[in-house]
Amino acid sequence: MSRNNDESVVEPSRLQPGGAVLALLALAIFINYVDRGNLATAAPLIKSELRLTNVQYGLLVSAFFWIYTPGQIMASWLVQKLNAYRTLALGFAVWSLATVASGLAGGFVTLLLFRVLLGVGESAGFPAISKLLAQSVAPERLGKANGLIGAGIYLGPAFGTFVGGLLIAHAGWRVLFIVFGAASLLWLIPWMLSSRTMADGARVDVGSDADSEEPTFRELLSKRELWGASLGHFSANYPFYMVLSWLPLYLVRSQGYSLTEMARLSGVVYAVAGGVCFGAGWLADWWIARGASTSGVRMALICSVHLTWVVCMAACGLGSARMAIVGLLISSVAMGLGGGNLYAIAQTLGGPRAAAKWVGVQNAIGNLAGILAPVITGALIDSTGRYSAGFLAAGAIAMMGAGGWLLLVRRIEPVAWAQDGRSSFAQRRNA
Repeated sequence: MSRNNDESVVEPSRLQPGGAVLALLALAIFINYVDRGNLATAAPLIKSELRLTNVQYGLLVSAFFWIYTPGQIMASWLVQKLNAYRTLALGFAVWSLATVASGLAGGFVTLLLFRVLLGVGESAGFPAISKLLAQSVAPERLGKANGLIGAGIYLGPAFGTFVGGLLIAHAGWRVLFIVFGAASLLWLIPWMLSSRTMADGARVDVGSDADSEEPTFRELLSKRELWGASLGHFSANYPFYMVLSWLPLYLVRSQGYSLTEMARLSGVVYAVAGGVCFGAGWLADWWIARGASTSGVRMALICSVHLTWVVCMAACGLGSARMAIVGLLISSVAMGLGGGNLYAIAQTLGGPRAAAKWVGVQNAIGNLAGILAPVITGALIDSTGRYSAGFLAAGAIAMMGAGGWLLLVRRIEPVAWAQDGRSSFAQRRNA
């Protein structure tokens, strides 16, 4: 097939998502992070009732990522075969049911299994959404779209810790999982209604012609930009998952906060991060529209993420109790700057053809932090008796990320794929 014919296949699939679809994508990520954060919110009660050690609790948190991390690769493959709309719906149903089931768990082993199932469902989220955005949004406008969707990464925990903390204080931790999981299932109704027509149109991505246009995983893994972005993603995720997993316990056990006070402070941290995320996306697009290079803007923002994390973790690990709280509040800036930018960068580098696969690989490597951070932090707390060691380790890992962006990625622009060359050759041969 000629290059021109290939373009005609790709372009119709660049369906512009309406406001309702974009809002539902943002809501999906919001619910995604509410459901995965329930364990941390309920941790003080779950640890006591199930008599868990810090290491066992860390294993429960990391169990989600045992399958979520490699599941990113499977999800990107499923996006190619089914299309992004149906893949997202399928994953959503699985993770909502797993959340409900977690409220019925009778012990450590069953809760562990339900956390793994939660990871299976949630792995569909970012590859599917990134495919949709890369197909329909120009690189210089990805900031606002990812800022809106990425805000759910932080507003989800804000809502979950605040409302969930109040709920478990009055009704217990099991009710939290059952109510939130059942409510999550309601999202599927408007999604199936609003995306039915677009899902049928998106089937153009599933055909053999579209398949031939996608780079292989081998080609993807040969790109130094992918490894640099993955290192940066991991280094930004590590302190985030450390805070996400241990903040409630840190505030209750180390700082003496009540469950209600913990819920309020945690909610503030994540709410501010959500606002920063949306604001940073808007700022990036505005900055680019004013004449700045897309690469320069994205690089400046993403490197700021790592610098801010180092400062925050040092304040938490070395400062007084008051300084530690200030550090946690400032961490909102690091979270917010990273959320939307990490995915806008991945979608730009991968482009419409490779966005799902690129995000699948980058997110898989980046989310190894979700496996390691909870367990390493738990081991450090058990061995030292102090939370400061966990914060300092997170700060040191955050420092590595800037090197990945500056030395390996260098410029944030679409990567050239070998398929472009093969299509041109085929065109000349058929002429």
